[in-house]
Formats: sequence, C-alpha cells, structure tokens
Amino acid sequence: MFNLTPTVRILLFLNIGVFILQSQIPAVNMMALYPIGSSHFQPWQFVSYMFMHGGWGHILSNMFGLISFGPLLEQRWGGNRFLTFWMICGIGAGVLYSGVRHYEISRMRQDIETFRQEPTDVNLQDFVDRSLPDYKGAYEPVVQQLHKTPDDPQLIQGALNSMEQLLAAGLNSPMLGASGALFGLLFAFAYLFPNTELMLLFFPFPIKAKYFVGLYALYELYNGVHRTPGDNVAHFAHLGGLLIGFIVLKFWERGRTRFY
Repeated sequence: MFNLTPTVRILLFLNIGVFILQSQIPAVNMMALYPIGSSHFQPWQFVSYMFMHGGWGHILSNMFGLISFGPLLEQRWGGNRFLTFWMICGIGAGVLYSGVRHYEISRMRQDIETFRQEPTDVNLQDFVDRSLPDYKGAYEPVVQQLHKTPDDPQLIQGALNSMEQLLAAGLNSPMLGASGALFGLLFAFAYLFPNTELMLLFFPFPIKAKYFVGLYALYELYNGVHRTPGDNVAHFAHLGGLLIGFIVLKFWERGRTRFY
C-alpha cells in the first residue's frame, strides 16, 4: 500500500479531477501548453498544462510515478519544498520545450517562405529534411516531379498548401501532462537515494535508482533525436524536467551539508 503524504495526495487528486473535467468541459483543453506564436497560446499555460493528460495510460503512468517516488521526497523536504520543486520542474520543462518548439516552427516558417520565393525541388527537399525527416519517402515523388517540371503551378501550389497545413498543425498541437515535473522528481530521487533498489515491471531484476534514471534519460534523448513517425511524446520536455531538477538541487545544496 502506498503511504501518501499530504502534498502528493493533493497533486494526485488535482490531476485526476482535471482529467475528468477534460471530457466534460471542452474549454478545459485550453489549459494545455500551445506553441509560442499560436493563436491559442497563453502564458498561464506553462502552469496549467501540468494538470492535463492525453489519456488513461498517460495519467496512470505519471500518477504512479508521483505516488511511488514523491512521498519519500516529501518526507525528506517537507510539503512546501516538495511542491516548490514539483512546480519549478514542471514549469521549467514547459519553458525549455517551448523554446525548442519555437525554434522548430520558426525554421519551418522560414523554409516555407524560401520555397514561396523560389519554388524549387532543392528548397522543398530542404524543408522536408529539416522539418519532416521521417517522411522523406512520402515527399520524394513530389520532389522528383518538381525537378522534372519546375514550372508546374499546380504542383507548386499543392506543395505549398501541404507545407502550410503542416505548419498550422504544429501550431495547434499542444503539450500536456505532468511528465516534466515527474522527471525532475525521478532525478531528485536518484540523486538523494542513488543506491535504492527498484523493482520495475519492465526490468526482470532489481535496479538501483541511479542506473534506472540514467538509462531512462538516455532513452529519452535517443527518442528525442531519432523521432519515429507517429511519436507524439515530448521527449525534450522530459529531459527539460530532469535538467531543471538537477539545477534546483545543486542550488539548494550550495552551502548546505544536508537537504531540509
């Protein structure tokens, strides 16, 4: 049985409550974090997105992590510091991820404008290579046809429409979930209790917390760099939460012999 501490219990109930409201009140979905530049973006979404989730699997995995690793940290720090850490990691993860997405969308806009000015097969290929590396095969026939018939207005307009639709889809694809805050929590647990052995469903043997978090971080980094088609997981938000957790812990640790 999980020994839920007060702050962990409150966070658990808040996340479950918002998740239930998502399906009942459509306006709640505006709490998700939209990319900077989107007409739906609001600054307060850097906080509210942490209480949104994309499905039962998403919320169950995040809340399981919260109730598994959170109580021991709250007992160590106290409720106020635990909540502060959770919020800083979640907000920081959202800010870092938004920075990455803003860069990607700005580059996409620039490539679209370049193609609009010079609708060549080379510029279309550049757009695909930078913004759609996993869909090169789907666009290869279009690139080849544009090379053969560079003055075909219908082909050029069709390619331009497709590029603009992808940009619009990117601007209207929000991030949501407590995963960034959770990754900060995982790092803190591994940092403070590195040799604690964990028995996890996907490991057939006990593994120390420091090795589990290290392997998990490498997995997220690999998947963030080598994205597969259909992968809608914000891997860099996870890594952002971990990085923010490291920074916060080092700041708190400075000048102390113990954590309180």
